[in-house]
Amino acid sequence: MSYNFLDHATDAIIEVRAKDIREAFVIAANAVINLTIEQDKVEERNYKEFTAKGKDLRYLLFNWLEEINFVLITEGFAIRRIETEWVKDNEYTIKAKAFGEELNFAKHGFKVEIKAPTFYDMEIKDVDGAYLRFLLDL
Repeated sequence: MSYNFLDHATDAIIEVRAKDIREAFVIAANAVINLTIEQDKVEERNYKEFTAKGKDLRYLLFNWLEEINFVLITEGFAIRRIETEWVKDNEYTIKAKAFGEELNFAKHGFKVEIKAPTFYDMEIKDVDGAYLRFLLDL
């Protein structure tokens, strides 16, 4: 039920541990948010809904991380909290509701720009709790 930033010279490697895979994805989102801005300074004034899909958990995690970054930077929405609903048909789908407010760098700070998530060194385990490790290109 936590995340850690692992040492890397130029990028960010994040390791997540949680009770299950759904919680792990929310924790991963919070890690990305906290890497980018000061999440504790965000107020829940509004919300945005978005969806991430993937043919398997690796593609789902990649697309999930991209969506978090897109909502934060491209749409300019600072996220305080996320609620998710998972659907599994032919592929995985996460329907998310992000609570927060318009991004304000003076209020929320800006720590680092995330260019993109990568598949490099990505690891997902969903046995006796969930474990994720992923690299973000900064």
